[in-house]
Amino acid sequence: MRPIEPGQPGGSDPESSFPEMFARALLDPDCETPPVVAGPRGKAAAKRYNVYRNNVTVSLINALAAIFPATQRITGIEFFRAMARFHVRATPPVSPLLFEYGRDFPDFIKGYEHAHSLPWLSDVARIERAWLDAYHAADAEPLTPQTFGSVPPEHLSDSVLLSHPATRIVRSRYPAVTIFSVNRGSDPVGQIEAAAPEDALVTRPKLEVVVRQLPPGGAVFLTHLISGEPLGAAASAAMADSSAFDLAANIAGVLAAGAFIGVKFGG
Repeated sequence: MRPIEPGQPGGSDPESSFPEMFARALLDPDCETPPVVAGPRGKAAAKRYNVYRNNVTVSLINALAAIFPATQRITGIEFFRAMARFHVRATPPVSPLLFEYGRDFPDFIKGYEHAHSLPWLSDVARIERAWLDAYHAADAEPLTPQTFGSVPPEHLSDSVLLSHPATRIVRSRYPAVTIFSVNRGSDPVGQIEAAAPEDALVTRPKLEVVVRQLPPGGAVFLTHLISGEPLGAAASAAMADSSAFDLAANIAGVLAAGAFIGVKFGG
């Protein structure tokens, strides 16, 4: 395939770029082959363009399947690929890096009519997206309990924790962490007994991404810490969110998870 030069029969407006016209119809099967596309000796190239258009769509669907394996396992391959095809047509990529594609997919799932019977599916997809982002995040040495323990008691409430680049939080009204965990691998999935809301902490303190279920108030606590609020204010917000919030247990948990890389305090 090659572009038809301006001035040739069927040529494009010189003000319209060939890449724009070539790409505009790639994800829309109802669009005709752009007039700027031609085969050898100026012959029509509709069949060649349609093959390329199909390959682009299939490649993007495959990218989504690689990013969201638990989501695909839950829905089944046929359902997932049909849903992904609608997403691909509605949301073209904006980056040449395939791992960047699919950021809008969880929101698409939430609004996808045929997935309404699985209201937790979009939250599982959010965890998977967070997993990939954590995987590609910058490396950093986690804050150790020893370093945190060196903060003078009088400065503890005002201390600010610096989050690890890989740290992500996903909140859900459903048992999304449990559903994600049992569907991420290849083992048979039995009946899931969990029913309560679950919030996920996604980290990568070393080389492996880890997804943990946060305890009561933990998501609020971490959200405030990550936004730069001091420890005392974050703890107050978490206690207001849940009477079951345990400050000591939550601090120990986030340090063990490698969610932070440093601590600042006055004095």
